[in-house]
Amino acid sequence: KQTGEIAIDRETGAPLATVGLLVADDGEGNLYQVTVPNTGVPENLAPGTPVTVIGLKARDWENTFNGQTRHGISFRAVAVTPLGA
Repeated sequence: KQTGEIAIDRETGAPLATVGLLVADDGEGNLYQVTVPNTGVPENLAPGTPVTVIGLKARDWENTFNGQTRHGISFRAVAVTPLGA
């Protein structure tokens, strides 16, 4: 982000996009950011559309910068498609 370069998917060569997915369970919602090749996201995908996530993987990460350690889980998918498409 700092250099303005666009991240590229190593397998397909497509630029990567970030899609925010709201997952609701028992009335509680959580927002997850999922990285997807832009070829796997339909142009007409509108906010609030129920979707199917194809090839979802989660990976834990940790890094230390200026003496502070941060950690989390990153999510990656092959595609996000409207439910029933």
